[in-house]
Amino acid sequence: MCLIAWNWQPASATPLLLLANRDEFYARPALPLHWWEPAANSAQILAGKDVQAGGTWLGVSRTGRLAALTNFRSGTPQRTDTPSRGELVAAFLQSDQAADTYLQQLAWHCGDYNPFNLLVFDGQQLMGLESRSAKVLTHAPGLGAVSNADFHTPWPKLTQLRLRLAAHATNNMADLHVLLPLLHDQSIAPDAALPRTGVPLELERVLSSAFIATPGYGTRACSVVALHQSRAEFIEQSFGPRGLISETQEQFSF
Repeated sequence: MCLIAWNWQPASATPLLLLANRDEFYARPALPLHWWEPAANSAQILAGKDVQAGGTWLGVSRTGRLAALTNFRSGTPQRTDTPSRGELVAAFLQSDQAADTYLQQLAWHCGDYNPFNLLVFDGQQLMGLESRSAKVLTHAPGLGAVSNADFHTPWPKLTQLRLRLAAHATNNMADLHVLLPLLHDQSIAPDAALPRTGVPLELERVLSSAFIATPGYGTRACSVVALHQSRAEFIEQSFGPRGLISETQEQFSF
């Protein structure tokens, strides 16, 4: 997952509204949004699945938990001897631990993984973990976002998505589909506004859009999740190198 924005309003009818894009190589196989076979003594998960490593980038549980993950981008090659970061999302969704307990325990083991940011919601708290510094954050109510840097780092696409979500924050949306175009934006940021993450400038330009489309790599999933007081809505669009492949929508009660 490479871009996430949310509106966290715990006292409202919809405590958490979240938008997210997952970027990945098209050659890496994945299953679209579906209900996973439940593991023993754990909550059932609604999520896409990375077929190669078995984890996921974004999901919710039947009990109303949510977790999402982004990688941290730098010019340093990724290690090949680490566990999959996607398993951290699934593990939280299948557990009944409080968000702070889960993240504080995980913080001791961040070095076992390639760098990541993990966002978790346990029904009460919205929290995050920046693995590079093993920093646990409690997110205050309001708008927030994360891409492939620390939480709230103002990359152009992050800032734009957060602003556009804010424009919808006061609307009573009967149909979450109205938010999907916010995730489809392919505008390239001007060079002066680009982050410097250690990758070549040409690649930095390509990666600066909310929706990425190159011959071998791009946005594979656009997702909108609404967690209401006692029910959830989840829409996911799946993409390949030739465009939209499928759309899945699920609704369920906690």
